[in-house]
Amino acid sequence: MDLVALQSKLDNSSFLVLLVTMLMYWIGAAFPAIPYLSALSTAGMAIANLCIAALLGARWIEASYFPLSNLYESLFFLTWGITTIHLIAENMSRSRLVGVVTAPVAMSIAAFAALTLPSEMQHSEPLVPALKSNWLMMHVSVMMLSYAALMVGSLLAIAFLVVTRGQNVDLRGSSIGTGGYRTKDDQAARPSLRLQHNSEATKAQSPIIATDSPTLASYQEGNSTRNTAVLDLATTSPSSLPGVPTTPILSPVRLSLADTLDNISYRIIGLGFPLLTIGIIAGAVWANEAWGSYWSWDPKETWALITWLVFAAYLHARITRGWQGRRPAILASTGFIVVWICYLGVNLLGKGLHSYGWFF
Repeated sequence: MDLVALQSKLDNSSFLVLLVTMLMYWIGAAFPAIPYLSALSTAGMAIANLCIAALLGARWIEASYFPLSNLYESLFFLTWGITTIHLIAENMSRSRLVGVVTAPVAMSIAAFAALTLPSEMQHSEPLVPALKSNWLMMHVSVMMLSYAALMVGSLLAIAFLVVTRGQNVDLRGSSIGTGGYRTKDDQAARPSLRLQHNSEATKAQSPIIATDSPTLASYQEGNSTRNTAVLDLATTSPSSLPGVPTTPILSPVRLSLADTLDNISYRIIGLGFPLLTIGIIAGAVWANEAWGSYWSWDPKETWALITWLVFAAYLHARITRGWQGRRPAILASTGFIVVWICYLGVNLLGKGLHSYGWFF
């Protein structure tokens, strides 16, 4: 079969499969009782991943170089990376909400590449001299995989903010250094999460049980026993507690989902950040071979550094400061925009050393 015709069929097929998969994820989230829809959604994402892999493979055979030389190839490689990271994240979380946020992005990228780009940008062309290097596969592929992982992690952080409605929520602890629910600093920063109600009415109405649960405690103070009931806002109506602001209450299901999203987002970003670091180092070595300088403050290099700093700050806050929940999620959500500026924005806003094969 003609490889060009095969590529045309595969790119349109991958877009169509991703579109159907996205709809299945959305319907499944709205009507979770529908049988087999979750398995079909996952299968759809896997089929799209295989279609894109076959497309890139056919492109590689036709052009005789790794298919990352222009925008069309780059977009489909990014889509392949997002679907791959999606399958990993979904397997880790066992939640179809992962697909609710990742499938639309993957579908949109595939649609832009297959349906929007002019046909002359979709054809493979001989490599320009600057790209005729073994570093093309090493540097660009690792950078694209890092973008895919960071995008998926950031999307899960955005989903966390949506699920929690932007509120501070109490998490079990997914950051290194946080063995319990929160650190002391985090408790001080989020006093609205739990309330200590020390009234005699609570003492008379609620028996005290010796337990390690964070929702109930008993402690000794001097010669008298003082009972403290720690009331969880996830299950207690704010209207029944004096002085508590009437903010929306999260159900236990939402809290469990938020905890999962926070944890998986952290893990996926933790996967993407080392890839980004390796990709930047490989790019610096390649730049030294091609241009005689490891770093030239090209717009792409500058924004790659900004992206690295944003996610380095995210991981630093989680690992050393024990941040969880809303604050790191906001930082990761900002990182989603920064990644897109680094990947595509600098090529639209100005011409640099990395612009060949794109828009300029």
